[in-house]
Amino acid sequence: MFQIGPYHIDRPVVLAPMAGVTDQPFRQLCRRLGAGLVVSEMVTSDSRLWNSRKSQTRLNHSGEAEPRSVQIAGGDPEMMATAARMNVERGAQIIDINMGCPAKKVCKKAAGSALLKDEPLVKDILTAVTAAVDVPVTLKIRTGWSSDHRNGITIARMAEDCGIAALAVHGRTRACGYSGDAEYDTIAAIVDAISIPVFANGDIDEPIKAKQVLDYTGAAAVMIGRAAQGRPWIFQEINHFLNTGEQLPSPPAQEIRDILCGHLDELHRFYGDFMGLRIARKHVGWYLKTHAGSEAFRKTFNQIENAQEQHTSVRDYFEQLITKEDKAA
Repeated sequence: MFQIGPYHIDRPVVLAPMAGVTDQPFRQLCRRLGAGLVVSEMVTSDSRLWNSRKSQTRLNHSGEAEPRSVQIAGGDPEMMATAARMNVERGAQIIDINMGCPAKKVCKKAAGSALLKDEPLVKDILTAVTAAVDVPVTLKIRTGWSSDHRNGITIARMAEDCGIAALAVHGRTRACGYSGDAEYDTIAAIVDAISIPVFANGDIDEPIKAKQVLDYTGAAAVMIGRAAQGRPWIFQEINHFLNTGEQLPSPPAQEIRDILCGHLDELHRFYGDFMGLRIARKHVGWYLKTHAGSEAFRKTFNQIENAQEQHTSVRDYFEQLITKEDKAA
């Protein structure tokens, strides 16, 4: 469907990088369920911090399918270039630059979407990173700093001139955070202004919405973020709708149980018992957030301190759901 350097991506649905979410187990699950490309959690460009447990797990890409895309964040061109090189040495096949994160702790360090305020610095970073590595470099931005400073088109043209291979655009400004509705006019204008692939991001939570955004913007792909939390099958739903015009039915409880239990297995394997148990809690919360009456179960689940008990608890919960579905049928 589109190309990033030597890599042909055959499905126009991309998993957005999300700190604390798109770890290796989740990336692999989303790819298996239809994501054409997945991007790692944000890694700081300050390699002095890479010895922390959090950074070590974020830098682990062993056994992942190609292409392996790793996002880096920072505001110093030289440090960003060094981080790009070091990640390529560790197996990254695409380097993604974060200029889209609106989090205060990121923007306070003149990184993420805060960079959009300083166009000369943006150019210096893009130039330094693309010159530092032989792999494709992609970029994620917002439409601008604020509604009065919506410079996404300028940044997009600059990115293409600097050799950026693909561009993801979230349809909000930095000032918006995640409030209000994403707008796609700026994304459509960016698609018209440049020739590299553009990924449309923001508020895309249903297959019909994905098609509408693709048709309206002309983007090469949609990028799915928060809508994939607890619903990784959204990628296969979107692919199916784009290919056939038909909506897949919601997965039955048995299928969700199997996906979730497999996800728990991978979390426990990847993080070990202590961290695996804790990270599993938030994912289970996302899987069950739309289930009426799940609050009591989630409260109990969050007290469990044993991996096998987490599995047993989830299976017991879904057995009740499956029984209800069978009776309703």
